[in-house]
Amino acid sequence: MIEKCIGTERARKVHRTLRQCNVTFFCLVLTLVVLRGTIGAGKFGTPQQDFIRLRNRLYFPSKKRGADSHRVLEEGRRTTSSSDTSTTTTSDRDDNTNYNEFDVKAFMEDEGGDEERDPYQRYSLGPRISNWDELRAKWLKQNPSFPNFIGDNKPRVLLVTGSSPKACENPVGDHYLLKSIKNKIDYCRVHGIEIFYNMALLDAEMEGFWAKLPLIRKLLLSHPEVELLWWMDSDAMFTDMVFEVPWKRYEDYNLIMHGWNKMVYDQKNWIGLNTGSFLLRNCQWSLDILDAWAPMGPKGPIRDKAGKVLTKELKDRPVFEADDQSAMAYLLATERDKWGDKVYLESEYYLHGYWEILVDRYEEMVEKYRPGLGDSRWPLVTHFVGCKPCAKFSDYPVERCLRQMDRAFNFGDNQILRIYGFTHKSLTSRRVKRLRNETRNPLKVKDELGLLHPTFKAVKIYHGEAVKVAKCCGNCTMTLVLVMVYYCPFYMCLRQVQSKTRTMNTA
Repeated sequence: MIEKCIGTERARKVHRTLRQCNVTFFCLVLTLVVLRGTIGAGKFGTPQQDFIRLRNRLYFPSKKRGADSHRVLEEGRRTTSSSDTSTTTTSDRDDNTNYNEFDVKAFMEDEGGDEERDPYQRYSLGPRISNWDELRAKWLKQNPSFPNFIGDNKPRVLLVTGSSPKACENPVGDHYLLKSIKNKIDYCRVHGIEIFYNMALLDAEMEGFWAKLPLIRKLLLSHPEVELLWWMDSDAMFTDMVFEVPWKRYEDYNLIMHGWNKMVYDQKNWIGLNTGSFLLRNCQWSLDILDAWAPMGPKGPIRDKAGKVLTKELKDRPVFEADDQSAMAYLLATERDKWGDKVYLESEYYLHGYWEILVDRYEEMVEKYRPGLGDSRWPLVTHFVGCKPCAKFSDYPVERCLRQMDRAFNFGDNQILRIYGFTHKSLTSRRVKRLRNETRNPLKVKDELGLLHPTFKAVKIYHGEAVKVAKCCGNCTMTLVLVMVYYCPFYMCLRQVQSKTRTMNTA
């Protein structure tokens, strides 16, 4: 019938078009069904969700009533039961949205107590280990993908820091702890150092100054791939983001601290070294010195008695309980023959820098010098000894401590922000300003401090790895060739059929 009306040729075209439309519509329906069954229907929901939404529409014409009905009913029940005082008090506390009115201490209460031990029993960090070097060497040999050196002279370093498991006792303490860990993360990221932040007290007997010792021992034994562990107090900040520690200088030493040989060994001065920032090698010697260091640490009579001994033996030490720094100075001064050969007291750069003599000179440093020196001209670390930002009381005026900590943080942060074209408006300001305009060629922007892609962070591809890459590329090339061999004839055949069909249609 159609052929008689419009002719044979046109009828054939109409039939072909209808067939194509049918196939297209069928594919569309099939696609919707598959998508709905596999990834869901987005805002349309599943059939069950559609039914529930339809039911809610019928029962609750008002959108607001449909969304809030259960909440309104619940609030009505609470209002009618307000005669019960205790219930009302509990509800008010649960519904309080003001953090200032919430009793954080009640929320942070610890359950149970610590196990009691004999206060006069000699303390030990754990079972005695005497063959750690052999065990570690065997592990490294069995796990070549976890080398203890990540470069020719670059050891694998783990920076360890932490804070109390409880919230700070002053309202701004946690904010400054956040600034401190952000500062450390920046330095570690730039220098290819791993970082571990601890908030757990592993041994209740070793709280305060001494909490680091059980943690350090546990990390040394748990991470044999780590060559050097870098302990850093939470109140210390990196202020030279460019300076790279001279690792090769310490290849024959196991403990590196900021200090002076004369003050420790000759004068027995308790501030001749500092244990707020030090490097410790992962070896048997380190486990031994930890075992010798720890017995003065348990709280109670032992720590009090040890404090009196340290005050008597060390120069200019005040009277207070034993602390880790005094104990280390006493250990080295009295047993130099046993430990001294493997201890390096660093004074050429500031592995620890006392904040009182540094922070007010930051502007002068910026005018005269450049980062990368690490010493008094541009200190690697600024340590806020005595400020105690997380405690109730400080050894210095609180305002001065907080202002100087802000300056130190911004001083280090400026070196990171400059990479991206920004800097703080001043060392006391949280606001930043732009140093350069945006460009359409960002990869051509010069990195003045060399922190974006520093040489000490580059990874060397060794011959074995290059062979693996070559084999992988070879396999990929062979696969591509096979695909071309098998599928190109089929593709050419298909093109010929399409060409002939197009010719016939034209005719």
